[in-house]
Amino acid sequence: MILHKDTAKKTAEFLLQIKAIKLSPAEPFNWASGWKSPIYCDNRITLSFPAVRNFLKTEIAKLVEEKHGKPDVIAGVATGAIAIGVLVAQELGVPFVYVRPEAKKHGRKNQIEGHLEKGQNVVVIEDLISTGKSSLQAVEALKEADVTIKGMIAIFTYGFDVASNNFSESNVELTTLSSYEYLLEQALDSQYITDKELETLQDWRKNPSEWKQ
Repeated sequence: MILHKDTAKKTAEFLLQIKAIKLSPAEPFNWASGWKSPIYCDNRITLSFPAVRNFLKTEIAKLVEEKHGKPDVIAGVATGAIAIGVLVAQELGVPFVYVRPEAKKHGRKNQIEGHLEKGQNVVVIEDLISTGKSSLQAVEALKEADVTIKGMIAIFTYGFDVASNNFSESNVELTTLSSYEYLLEQALDSQYITDKELETLQDWRKNPSEWKQ
């Protein structure tokens, strides 16, 4: 779900400007999943640009309060959303925890790092949504800690049907600052891509696992 079109386009503009998102229809990227893709997104790059990270911090904090009210705790999904999650928690003046993909094998063997109490209201922060699988694994770990998940806020989503289905089945409300549709709109408006490249990018989005250049 996108709440604000202006924010969605501005977020896309920033991500393209700093090359956190790269579009390369002619020379596709190879994802770890084995998919070939004309887009690559690494939102950790935003941390190196103070104006961009401050924009994201402020806009995500606004979304958190607008959608869910002020939570007891902000939880970041490791590793990509730890830093932005901390910034959002600082903006809201609330505690922060983060969730590992799995429990540590040593020490206290924590999967959730930080102080968390049963019954607390938690909003989860994520940097990027593809299938949503790893994000929802973090949500399950938090649920096992007996807290209430109010929802998840992410910077960007590819908007895959599989992700929508996964979030729906898990009964988790996802809101994002921007999405693939707004990215393409902004990229075309700023002449970052041509009309022909737009067609290629739209074709990929229809069936990314089977897409061939």
